[in-house]
Amino acid sequence: MMNMLQLSRRYISILALMIFVSAALSACQSVTSNDTVDYKSAGAVRGPNLSYPPDLITAQADRRYIVQDGTATMSEYNAAVKKSIQMCSNVMTGIPGMRIARDGERRWLVVEKPASELYPQVKDFWQENGFLLVVDSPSTGIMETDWAENRAKISQDWIRSTIGVAIDSIYDTGERDKYKTRLEVLKPGETEIYITQRGAIEKCTSDSTGNCISTVWTPRPNDPELEAAFLARLMERLGMTQEQAKAMVAVPLDPKTPKAKFVQDGTNQAHIELSAGFDRAWRDVGLALDRSNFTVEDRNRSTGVYYVRYVNPKDLGDTNGFFSNLFSSKDDSSLKAKKYQVVVKTTGDNSANVYVQNAEGKPENTPAGFQLLTVLTYQLTK
Repeated sequence: MMNMLQLSRRYISILALMIFVSAALSACQSVTSNDTVDYKSAGAVRGPNLSYPPDLITAQADRRYIVQDGTATMSEYNAAVKKSIQMCSNVMTGIPGMRIARDGERRWLVVEKPASELYPQVKDFWQENGFLLVVDSPSTGIMETDWAENRAKISQDWIRSTIGVAIDSIYDTGERDKYKTRLEVLKPGETEIYITQRGAIEKCTSDSTGNCISTVWTPRPNDPELEAAFLARLMERLGMTQEQAKAMVAVPLDPKTPKAKFVQDGTNQAHIELSAGFDRAWRDVGLALDRSNFTVEDRNRSTGVYYVRYVNPKDLGDTNGFFSNLFSSKDDSSLKAKKYQVVVKTTGDNSANVYVQNAEGKPENTPAGFQLLTVLTYQLTK
């Protein structure tokens, strides 16, 4: 009888500890709560993209808190509890010297920490938010997520509320997003973090009678509000309170942006003229690249060069268009991407030119080079 009583007390203690850990972890997770974005459920449904190494795409956020099977002893469970709470405390401790910087209609995060320390935390942040990373380059400070669906855009009607996740997978917004993150170091001990979003929407292709016969994924305009939402979430992940992060991101932007003009006069190399000094021109060109079909492979700020690959959707053919295969694990767009150099040169205190060169650093005075400059000009004037 005494053994049964002791066993019951032990189970009650374990149950109490489980409730305590659940509450603690719920509090920890609430740091990044936001009703406008929810990519976790979509990531769980889609599963990993098998064209990428598993170590780059496996989300670790929730699994680290799972209690193992019933063979664990009380001491092992207590150790797990202590470790879980410590992990949560590490998230909550935060990083001092963190602020939102602004210039015109651009905003980015500045943190007084080396990029080498921040990169693993930013990587964890994206995985904790339900994303799979398809680009993970600590040496260049660049990461990019796979395409994912924002399930927060699905209305919570009475059918979903009643039946719940049993039929949740049949709901689809017809939209997908992906995010690029770039860490820039301008001076020792200080890192700038840029987040850019790209979107796609599924559109219907109709026949002569107006009936939908197929759908195709096409690009949709960049959404600065989604970028702001994830900047705020990242600030929370690094230790700022939700109220502080939202307040800093919510400060109005200055709508004035530097003027960008595409110059093609036939006498000089085609280029873009920017009414901005080098610092601003370098930053704006980087954001323009991130928001286009460019992949930044490397960069050298001292020489003003971005080393990029560019995918032209037309190069992939009409029957195998880039956006019609956005979500296929067999996407071969990277194989057809061409390498270029995008060069930023100052021409005065408040002026700079942007040039496109080929992989060897020679002027790209071709229709392809003109198209790339046109794409960049469009992004720089948005």
